[in-house]
Amino acid sequence: MEFLAGGQQLLAAGQPPSGGSVPAFLTKLWTLVEDPETDPLICWSPSGASFHVFDQGRFSKEVLPKFFKHNNMASFIRQLNMYGFRKVVHIEQGGLVKPERDDTEFQHSFFIRGHEELLEKIKRKVTNVPAVRQEETKFTGEEINKILTDVQLMKGKQESIDFRIVAMKHENEALWREVALLRQKHTQQTLRRTLRRTLSRTLRRTLRRTLSGTLSGTLRRTPSGTPSGTLSGTPSRTLSRTLSRTPVEPSVEPSGEPQ
Repeated sequence: MEFLAGGQQLLAAGQPPSGGSVPAFLTKLWTLVEDPETDPLICWSPSGASFHVFDQGRFSKEVLPKFFKHNNMASFIRQLNMYGFRKVVHIEQGGLVKPERDDTEFQHSFFIRGHEELLEKIKRKVTNVPAVRQEETKFTGEEINKILTDVQLMKGKQESIDFRIVAMKHENEALWREVALLRQKHTQQTLRRTLRRTLSRTLRRTLRRTLSGTLSGTLRRTPSGTPSGTLSGTPSRTLSRTLSRTPVEPSVEPSGEPQ
């Protein structure tokens, strides 16, 4: 096997020519697989219906630059996919058993050892972009104007919804402020009522104690002829109510004369 000065390998006898209807990538791929010197890194499978790539690191560094303008294994695999090659996955390569070596197998129904004439049937995948563009050109001016009008209406509705959302947000904030004020007023009113009740109870107790003390002092100053037993046995609450109903006359100190 010989190489040109630029590193490009000459095709041996029996290999497909680089010209014609066979793409250059397929021609170079066929040469790689057929060359016995590259068998340690790329070769046919025993059945001849697929080929193996061993040690992708070495293959991308030592083989790819001699036939392609790059040494990127991912680009090489992407080109294989574009021409319909599929990766063959065995059970041991599916995750059940770890393979002993770096071995990747590719297959195509028209890439078969000894049948280089089938290479012409391998076609590159073509997307349907032109068909999509033709469908797009079928829109009339009226339809386009209708679409634009609908878009403007949707935009206006969206702006109206946004405005309503902002207004509802402000209303919600105002309601929360009113609730806070009402809670504050309710708390103040509750405190006032509690203070009034406390003051009222305190005043009542103070008045009762004052009246009881005044009554006790009056009884102590009453002469011995007065039936004090009746008054002394009266409970303080009854005396307080009695004093509150009957005016108390001022007491006179005894002068030695009978009153």
